[in-house]
Amino acid sequence: MAGVWEPGHRIPPEHELMAEYACSRMTVNKAISALTERGLIDRRKRAGSFVAAPTMHRAMLEIPDVAVEVERRGRRHSIEILERTEREGDSDDRRLLAMTAGPVLALRGIHRADGTPFALEERLINLVIVPAAADIDFTRESPGRWLLGHVPWTDAQHRITATAATAAQAAHLDLHPGAPCLSIERATWRTQERITHVRLLYPGDHALSARFIA
Repeated sequence: MAGVWEPGHRIPPEHELMAEYACSRMTVNKAISALTERGLIDRRKRAGSFVAAPTMHRAMLEIPDVAVEVERRGRRHSIEILERTEREGDSDDRRLLAMTAGPVLALRGIHRADGTPFALEERLINLVIVPAAADIDFTRESPGRWLLGHVPWTDAQHRITATAATAAQAAHLDLHPGAPCLSIERATWRTQERITHVRLLYPGDHALSARFIA
């Protein structure tokens, strides 16, 4: 979970783990089996056990970090943080982060491509799970890029809808109020712990890409 072993890394053989942790082969086998059941390890016949790729890496729909989207288009990415609030989670925060109590970091920012509004981001980060986020300057590195690079996760869920921009949203995106937009909501987990919830609002002409894996 610390990310020291990246997806695809081969787990040491059982006899090495037995020696390192001074335990029986049965204990090692049970531990690896439990991690396999949770989707953290892939066991391959005659090849060994390997760190599994996060579930979304095998998903058909790829939704990369906004900074990556902009850079892939050959444009310069920047982000302006419009609001940043560290607070005790309210009822809506707790619902979106599936938490009972604790502090959260609420962010609102506008992503730009060569200075032109590209996407409006509204994000909650669970500070119980990711306390280091409270000290990060997200104007230097976007929240999505920082989380993907520093916080291991095991599962993700997306919700994609068409919506109309409110007056405030339209002002940030240089659109007319009521203009069609594409809304992408994403939640990511580390096993049972929900790390973050983000809503990205794009102008209606934004396109998604899909990739099918055999």
